[in-house]
Amino acid sequence: MSESDKQTKKRKSGLRWLLIVAALLAIGVVLAGGGLVSAIQVENRDAFCASCHTEPETQYYQRSLAAPVDLASAHTPKGVTCIQCHSGPGTAGRMQAIRAVAAPDLLAYLGGNYHKPAVVTVPIGDDHCLKCHPDVSSREDFNNHFHAFLPRWQAQAPKDAATCIDCHQAHVTTGSPDAAFLQQATTVAVCQRCHDTLGGE
Repeated sequence: MSESDKQTKKRKSGLRWLLIVAALLAIGVVLAGGGLVSAIQVENRDAFCASCHTEPETQYYQRSLAAPVDLASAHTPKGVTCIQCHSGPGTAGRMQAIRAVAAPDLLAYLGGNYHKPAVVTVPIGDDHCLKCHPDVSSREDFNNHFHAFLPRWQAQAPKDAATCIDCHQAHVTTGSPDAAFLQQATTVAVCQRCHDTLGGE
């Protein structure tokens, strides 16, 4: 075999391997895209969340099917799903939830390798609440002073200041339906922390 034939054969072999690698990458992209779409679809269903997040999450899901008894189940008639509260605002917030929550949850579920009960590992930040309730601190009247002063408290003592979920606990059934399911003792304690921090302001 001539040197020219050897080089031609080597090029064809290299080209074949390149095509195989490109095909495998294309298949990987399609599968990843399909996995992403699957993750988005299943995470939009509360029943899927409750299939892993059991005790007490299954209870949360069952409560969402009846008359509201907590803040989360009060959101259900408005079409708000678990993932909507458990993801941040906008496309970036949703993509972060898919990356950090939806895709790993789907893989764990499909592999049967998840904690029972599953635990929520991504905390709900104020931005999760404010994407639907953006004007909560804009009214500065006395009846809303707790919300109006919250940004100031958070700026002055960011590590110690309250967040939305300190008062508005979504899955607690002992709150008052007339006051957005707030628990009086919990809320009063948060108010006192604010007064202790901001003092005479």
